[in-house]
Amino acid sequence: MRYPAVVPFDQLLPQLADFDAIIDVRSPSEFAEDHLPGAVNLPVLDDDERVKVGTLYKQTSAFEAKKLGAALIAKNIARHIETHFLGHPQSWRPLVYCWRGGNRSGAMVHILARIGWPVTQLDGGYKEYRRHVNAELATLPGAFDFINVLCGPTGSGKSRLLQVLHGQGAQVIDLEKLARHRGSVLGGLTDAQQPSQKAFESSLWQQLRSFDPAKPVFIESESKKVGQLRVPDALMEKMRAADCTAVQLDTEHRVQLLMDDYGHFVADPARLNVQLALLTQLHGREKISRWQQLALDGRMAELVQQLLVEHYDPVYLQSIRRNFSRYAEATPLVLSDISNTAFEQAARALCTIAKN
Repeated sequence: MRYPAVVPFDQLLPQLADFDAIIDVRSPSEFAEDHLPGAVNLPVLDDDERVKVGTLYKQTSAFEAKKLGAALIAKNIARHIETHFLGHPQSWRPLVYCWRGGNRSGAMVHILARIGWPVTQLDGGYKEYRRHVNAELATLPGAFDFINVLCGPTGSGKSRLLQVLHGQGAQVIDLEKLARHRGSVLGGLTDAQQPSQKAFESSLWQQLRSFDPAKPVFIESESKKVGQLRVPDALMEKMRAADCTAVQLDTEHRVQLLMDDYGHFVADPARLNVQLALLTQLHGREKISRWQQLALDGRMAELVQQLLVEHYDPVYLQSIRRNFSRYAEATPLVLSDISNTAFEQAARALCTIAKN
């Protein structure tokens, strides 16, 4: 084969894991929005440089922009060679891509091939990868006939059960984990912002394509949006028509589980009250003020119980009945408590139910 090789994504997909490196040469902001799984960012133009070249192109001429761009790209590629590539043997096989497989990745692969490395350029670049992900997300969910949706009100342990199922080797889609959000007004995680919509879909696509369609897939009942992110329509339709398991846990243990999971709010009542204020339109100022005072007084268990009974449970029951057609036929799964043993026993029982 002659190098640089220029190969479309459909042909590259089966061998993605065989490359020694996947190099995204787009700017850091483009990379941060989304990228191929496992890619590293070695930009040939950073964000500021890309703006300068683009401005020159629009305001002066393509020729002047190309001169500046060539100088900047050459400088940056030289730095990457010195910093990242010099230690690699001649057999090192990188895959390189940019936005459309044009000038930026073309410059990188030309130089790497001239050095002697068997470098491959993604034909069509990230844009072609994105087209493939969109197409697959519209069809992949339909390949799974054995989807089991875990239903249950807030605090019933669905997310923990998914984690234990995953640990036992089951095929699990944890949408809240992928979206970095717990799916409610209090659901934002403290340690990370939500990914972009494109990055969320890339993670979901990567997970779906790794599954065996002949084995059960477990997923939590979710609405169309998890935080600010949309669940792809094909997956949502498959979930809403799937078999359901009704996870059940008594209120006392639900309160304790939520206080454990939302410890950052327990420790910061003022922050919790900001979020509670978002529910004013639903419950009125008087009730919200009462809940906020409970938070300030440190009466968290009492507050959590009232939130469950007066807000989360009615909203969830209305939504689940409306959106999941087989919920009325759901198989009950009772958790005795929130110990590790209880979740492990429930996960084993669920796997047995799914196989039958």
